[in-house]
Amino acid sequence: MAKYTKEQIMKIIEENDIGFIRLQFTDVLGCLKNVAITSDKLEKALDNKIMFDGSSIEGFARIEESDMYLRPDLDTFEILPWRPGVDSVARLICDVYDPEGNPFAGDPRHCLKNVLDEAEEMGYSFNVGPECEFFIFHVDDNGRPTTLTHDTSGYFDLGPADLGGNVRREICLALKKMGFELETSHHEVAHGQHEIDFKYDDALKTADNIMTFKLAVKSIAKKMATCAVFMPKPLKGENGSGMHTNMSLTRDGKNIFYDPKDPLKNGLSKEAYSFIAGLMEHIDAITAIANPIINSYKRLLPGYEAPVQIAWSCKNRSPLIRIPAARGSETRIELRSPDPAANPYLLLACCLAAGLDGIKKGLTPPDSVNYNLFNMTQEELEAQGIRSLPTNLKEALEALDSDELIKDTLGEHIYNNYRELKLREWAEYSEDISRWEIDKYIQNC
Repeated sequence: MAKYTKEQIMKIIEENDIGFIRLQFTDVLGCLKNVAITSDKLEKALDNKIMFDGSSIEGFARIEESDMYLRPDLDTFEILPWRPGVDSVARLICDVYDPEGNPFAGDPRHCLKNVLDEAEEMGYSFNVGPECEFFIFHVDDNGRPTTLTHDTSGYFDLGPADLGGNVRREICLALKKMGFELETSHHEVAHGQHEIDFKYDDALKTADNIMTFKLAVKSIAKKMATCAVFMPKPLKGENGSGMHTNMSLTRDGKNIFYDPKDPLKNGLSKEAYSFIAGLMEHIDAITAIANPIINSYKRLLPGYEAPVQIAWSCKNRSPLIRIPAARGSETRIELRSPDPAANPYLLLACCLAAGLDGIKKGLTPPDSVNYNLFNMTQEELEAQGIRSLPTNLKEALEALDSDELIKDTLGEHIYNNYRELKLREWAEYSEDISRWEIDKYIQNC
């Protein structure tokens, strides 16, 4: 059942003196974009008549196919609580269409919808709960972000040591006004690092919520004269930020990952095991999406509690995939490698496609690992047949090139443009002369 009608949205706009509406969409790199309109153009927007130039957005459309139309999803209408007062601001998340009325092949939201349709044809609904981590830093005199942390607290610390608590509290209040059902909020391991978890939902809404969450966190932090950073590894020698992704499938409202008669005594169903196997089968290619920037691989290093080895467990948090203890309707698979730089629409599309592939093929995962992988040497891991994730973006892109399922999931347009942009990023990185290189070599060569 729809949350809003056109008439209801127009009435809310008028009653709340809303002057501007942001028509938001996401590009292939996971950056939130928008076209802003004044309230007198709302009816035109709700009739899907607002057009924009797609060629101006990197990786979106060529000059000769640049005209794109925004179709607002009425259920995503929200008033932005950090922009109150006269002429306040609301938003609508949009799908992107071409002039012929077809969904645009480069729209990440459409990419996810395609895989969700496939799951629905198999009788499944896909639910996802993310765990989003971020840093709060000071800004300099010009308002630019620094890497000076806002506090020196640690895991689960509270005030007065946890100076970032005030910012977190304001973020949570804003999110609640936007309809988020928050689970927990706390300080994370690293100095200045925080986590706010919100309740799982269907995958499309969760992807929308992740984009909204990042916007809200950054906006509230800026309003409080700080800067929120979703960069995976901003500080050397500290844990990086992840976005652990909890997934489950339901059929007719019942969680199909749970089986109390599991012969392996894990409480998991055959579909759950096959879903795990599918993720492990395609994880190298998924890494190019789940860990999409150069900096992502500075987080995926031994010694910083980030998953590096491709294994799964019901017992500990060191492998790539963990099965949390809850069973019954809360049975879920937690993929621990994604970071908050990932495009959530593409990430969830690829994870679901991989899991469904495992179910279709009846794949079975290797034996679970019930020991701490963080304490094992490379030789010990190899002896157990446990391999590691790609070690850099170039390796992940090479894995993506050889995985037909993940390429097909992204579609030709997104795959080609994403790959081109990421190879350009790798080339820029490879050509750069870093401060480390200068310090290390300038006097010794």
